[in-house]
Amino acid sequence: MRKQLYDAISGSDESAKSIWYGRIMTVVIVASLVPLCFHEETTLFSVIEHVCVAVFIVDYIARWATADYKLGKGALSFVLYPFTPMAIIDLVTIVPTFVALNPAWRALRVLRLFRAMRAFRVIRYSKSANAIGRVFVAQRGMLLTVVAIAVFYVLVTALVMFNAEPDTFPTFYDAAYWSVVSLTTVGYGDLYPTSEVGRFVAMLSSFAGIAVIALPSGIITAGLIEELKGGPDGDEVQEVEADSARR
Repeated sequence: MRKQLYDAISGSDESAKSIWYGRIMTVVIVASLVPLCFHEETTLFSVIEHVCVAVFIVDYIARWATADYKLGKGALSFVLYPFTPMAIIDLVTIVPTFVALNPAWRALRVLRLFRAMRAFRVIRYSKSANAIGRVFVAQRGMLLTVVAIAVFYVLVTALVMFNAEPDTFPTFYDAAYWSVVSLTTVGYGDLYPTSEVGRFVAMLSSFAGIAVIALPSGIITAGLIEELKGGPDGDEVQEVEADSARR
């Protein structure tokens, strides 16, 4: 009985019931986000919120009850499951509704922020999102290296700006904010250097930003191609590559 429940909620057996479960949960997740698109709190929105949360609670309990099939660690799985990433997201999106029952806490905007995290629950029912997630896990070493390089560069350029232009960047946070904005080539224009040293560093940040953005894109693209080759559509991808090579 529990194995059938696990197959249905996890989608591991690709059966009709698991497919429909995923579709229904996706609709519920989208419906739970609708009240967050409005500042007003109506009776309809309240009903939608409580019905969706009730469904989320049942889903959370069902997944916890079948945690041993997912984690494969026997009785220890039931202890470890609440600390898995998706379980934490599930719990964080459920708790704010109960906290909001207290009038003193209802006005907190952070509660709506936590409820907005329900959008991440859709990842569980999307094959494409799961494939991209596996790519991130497989390429995490290279991606973390790129992140470390970007963080190091941001801190160095922020330190230079903070000392070179104390009037423009009164705090280190302002300098770090400018460095991040410049490195990502966004350039809001609310903070900008005026000295020759500052402008030179800004030019370097623009060039470095192109490389920082390009590196993760190439890594993820290469990983996604490998994922497609190893998945059910792998033969099709290889045939397309073979045709391209012949041409």
